[in-house]
Amino acid sequence: MRTVHAVVPEDIDDPRRPSGGNAYDRRLLRELGGLRWRVHEHRARGDWPDADGVARARLAETLADVPSGRTVLVDGLIASAVPEVLAPEADRLRIVVLLHVPMPALRPTDRTAARRERCALNAAAAVVTTSTWTRQTVLRRYGHDPDRVFVATPGVDLGPLATGSDDGGRLLCVGAVTAEKGHDVLIAALARVRDLDWSLLCVGPVGRDPGFVAGLEQQLHAEGLQDRVSLAGPRGHDEVRAAYAVADLLLAPSRVESYGMAVTEGLAHGLPVLVSDVGGLAEAVGRTLDGRVPGALVPPADPDALAGTLRRWLTDPAWRHDLRAAALARGGTLPGWQRTGRKVSWVLEHVLDGAVR
Repeated sequence: MRTVHAVVPEDIDDPRRPSGGNAYDRRLLRELGGLRWRVHEHRARGDWPDADGVARARLAETLADVPSGRTVLVDGLIASAVPEVLAPEADRLRIVVLLHVPMPALRPTDRTAARRERCALNAAAAVVTTSTWTRQTVLRRYGHDPDRVFVATPGVDLGPLATGSDDGGRLLCVGAVTAEKGHDVLIAALARVRDLDWSLLCVGPVGRDPGFVAGLEQQLHAEGLQDRVSLAGPRGHDEVRAAYAVADLLLAPSRVESYGMAVTEGLAHGLPVLVSDVGGLAEAVGRTLDGRVPGALVPPADPDALAGTLRRWLTDPAWRHDLRAAALARGGTLPGWQRTGRKVSWVLEHVLDGAVR
């Protein structure tokens, strides 16, 4: 069997801190195992990418213990922060970085973080990105060799189809409650359609940015929406799938998004989506085989545009019908996780064989 050493965040399986990156990592490693890779998993302690010196030194020790010539797959949240750890191992190990979101998107004003990420990626034999948008960002910002940067988009599991209500008012937002995800923009938009019948369920961690969440709760009370919006916190996999199945519309008002796994998961349930046109979200939304968009895209951080589209959704039954049909068609064409696993496996094989360097 082929062997890969995988360096992942310590909280990869923590149900209190779910994230798209963690879900991707876990499912990918499972798929690689099914493709006859022997996976040695190493959990990097620390709050990445801001881990302290002790965590960085421990990571250096972990890599030093990996036998020479082995392939090491490192989560980008970790790798981007430690070029000084990766560079000394670049000639001894075959390092592949799995990059979910580039630092210029995550921290647009932090030039040091971007510079360190560039150095870290230079130490890698190959980079796997989880969206075409992320790959293009890496090539544009860092001048990377295109032959060393690959795309393996997240797969989906088909689930029970959303039944949809007559009025379309069951709204759903899945993701951590942070400024990057744009919940404050969503609340501002919903305040503009308070005269219509709707409710919003927000599923995702509420502890990553306590100050933002406190401000959001104040915003809800100031707008009188506290009884119509539920910040439900993180939920298990089956509970999230059940939420998709009973919702009418999935909302992703993000300011930053490299792909949007929740979007494709919603579409896999036949759920139309309303998202910000930012990052890789348009790629995730995609089109049906006959060119229809299974939802709508609006400018990011624009509550007026978001409110206008929500009003149309809630008052135009014919449009809701068309978007539901498009979402059902799009969901049926989304690839599964097996394709994701095969793509990453191909990259790892070529790195192992020395074809990529």
